Amino acid sequence: MNQSLVKTPTSSEVERTTNLITKNSNLNKQTLDYIREYAAVSVKEMHLHRIPASITLAQGILESGRGRSELALKSNNHFGIKCHSEWQGQRVYHDDDHKGECFRKYQYVESSYDDHSAFLTQRRRYAFLFDYHSDDYKGWAKGLRRAGYATDRQYPNKLIKIIEDYEVA
Repeated sequence: MNQSLVKTPTSSEVERTTNLITKNSNLNKQTLDYIREYAAVSVKEMHLHRIPASITLAQGILESGRGRSELALKSNNHFGIKCHSEWQGQRVYHDDDHKGECFRKYQYVESSYDDHSAFLTQRRRYAFLFDYHSDDYKGWAKGLRRAGYATDRQYPNKLIKIIEDYEVA
């Protein structure tokens, strides 16, 4: 798909998230701010790469600590994507599963979103996810764990909870 044909959504995330907080004052305001900031980027990535926007957005929220984790702040890496052997870009070192692991560093958060999409679309172990319907966020969440995206056994449940609590499905 030609990127120039994809338009950023015009729906008002500010209004939608304001309505959410009115319905449920227990929702995290930093998460709502993150949704306001990056929902449109998630939708754009969905149109370009067929990854559900709800999954991308929930992963960004979870992996980046709502954009406030040390890794996100020092590298604009909102998905915890490690360097891997083919990475030619800037690097930052951060303790994760092991001390001083290499993570990708991006100039812009949006570049992290784009690379996340490329990461999922270009690796065979994630290919089966694209058999799921775009609104099957539960299948995607469980499939990501099954494909080895995350080591946390609760990863799918955490994604599903974010999607349902913040109504981003």
